[in-house]
Amino acid sequence: MKNVHPLLIFVLALGVFGIITTEMGIIGVLPEVTQQFRITAAQAGWLVSIFALVVAVSGPFLTLLASGINRKTILLSAVLLFALSNTVYAFAESFETMLIFRILPALAHPVFFSVALVAAAELVPREQSGKAVTKVFAGITVGFAFGVPLTSYLAKSVSLEAAFLFAAAVSLIAFAGILFGLPSMPAREKRTYGQQLGILRKPQLWLHIAAVTLIFAAMFSVYSYFAEYLGQVAHMSGAWISAMLMVFGIVMIFGNFLFGGLLQKSATRTIAAFPLLYAVMYVLVYCLGTSPLSMAVLAAVWGAVHSGGLIVSQTWLMEEAKEAPEFGNSLFVSFSNLGITVGAAVGGWFLTLWGVHQLVWSGVLFALLAFVSILAKLVRGKSQQSILRGGTITEKH
Repeated sequence: MKNVHPLLIFVLALGVFGIITTEMGIIGVLPEVTQQFRITAAQAGWLVSIFALVVAVSGPFLTLLASGINRKTILLSAVLLFALSNTVYAFAESFETMLIFRILPALAHPVFFSVALVAAAELVPREQSGKAVTKVFAGITVGFAFGVPLTSYLAKSVSLEAAFLFAAAVSLIAFAGILFGLPSMPAREKRTYGQQLGILRKPQLWLHIAAVTLIFAAMFSVYSYFAEYLGQVAHMSGAWISAMLMVFGIVMIFGNFLFGGLLQKSATRTIAAFPLLYAVMYVLVYCLGTSPLSMAVLAAVWGAVHSGGLIVSQTWLMEEAKEAPEFGNSLFVSFSNLGITVGAAVGGWFLTLWGVHQLVWSGVLFALLAFVSILAKLVRGKSQQSILRGGTITEKH
């Protein structure tokens, strides 16, 4: 598959963009949803939380069940379900219907994401696989940068139906691209469920999982309250906060490729340094973030570093899950969602007890814990290599 057209990787990224727009875009249209269905904000919030919960719980198991199916079939089915769900949102006459169709695409989310990353890596020569995965990951950052704000804009300026139909159209375009561009990709060797679940017996994998969970907790313990921090600490107006959210998302696109390049040069150093970099950035935000001008600059840096957490975490986890790549990617999706949930909860706790300005210390705490878990894995790996070398020397004697 060395002659794959570059647009095919773009199509996979577009599918990821559609997923993020569907998952996160709902956040920007919750006020319109509450008005349309005459429900409370707390009730509307279930549209967000139910999605994340379903992804976290079901991801590995559904990916495991789909592991023997042709990857093209899986990708087509997933994006079609996302298109269908968004169309239902646009014309739903009850909140319950909308809630049900939040559950269905959440089931497809981790499966599509896991398979798309593996497919991207297999569609290009081995030496280009890292770049291909980075490009697919760009669909996430572009979704945050443009998909979420555009969905909100359409809901407010045109209609709620237009916002959901936009997301449906994106998924349908991805469907057409996959249908006509992607070659058939049957599972080369059907791994048994036992073989795939076998990676869970590796102690090293759980250190990787812990690091991924903690990295995402570090990222979202503070980012979940980004707008509130800018308003109360940096004293920015609503217009400035909106602009900073857009800047944050746009810079994430460039940060994604920056960290992708660093991982290509030295994956171990980049992964080990990342949580420390995040901790330093949070300290700078704490010390300098009271000035609107300084915070504007730091928000751009923050966006670049934040985007790195996605690809750094995925690379770190897949290093220990090579025997079952789709299942490994589903573990990444599930535990990153767990990290988001834990991080947002602990960040809210810090905010309630000590105020918005002290919020960043929850991020610093999680970042340092992530570094410790990465360091523990690296030390364990070196000690095992030493034991193996010692055993080889003994055998020779």
